[in-house]
Amino acid sequence: MRKLKNSELGRLNVEEFKQTDKIPLIVVLDNIRSLNNIGSVFRTSDAFLIEKIYLCGITGQPPHKDIHKTALGSTESVAWEYVEDTFTLVEKLQNENVLIASIEQAENSTMLQDFNIQPNQKYAIVFGNEVKGVQQEVVSASNYCIEIPQFGTKHSLNISVSVGVVLWDLFKKFRY
Repeated sequence: MRKLKNSELGRLNVEEFKQTDKIPLIVVLDNIRSLNNIGSVFRTSDAFLIEKIYLCGITGQPPHKDIHKTALGSTESVAWEYVEDTFTLVEKLQNENVLIASIEQAENSTMLQDFNIQPNQKYAIVFGNEVKGVQQEVVSASNYCIEIPQFGTKHSLNISVSVGVVLWDLFKKFRY
């Protein structure tokens, strides 16, 4: 086996990415503190053709050198918007017939592997603060609460890891 060079990967340029059909999935970041985590979310969202990212509350916004360091230019390809209040955004999206799923450990949550998408339906996936998680009022307003199964001693994953796990799983469910 030989590692491929970047020039052999056949990646889209920014304009081609913007014209490409995206999966009907929106990422909502609810008060994310770490600028490196935010950049990582942009990069992962680019990889899995996410429609849009909403940055809410204290979540940092591009341009910022620490976001840029991990985003590697994906802030230019992935559509994004800042909204001050996550709950208000959730209500707005629901009024547009978008189903909301908070990624959180909660009563009656659905394990990620058991979550099934509905055909021709758009979803918004909410990821919460590194310490407090998704705000309770947002969890309560969500159509679903999806939990990533964990089997070790720790109670959570880093948000950038959670985004990677969830987006890959949902990408497969939308595309395959």
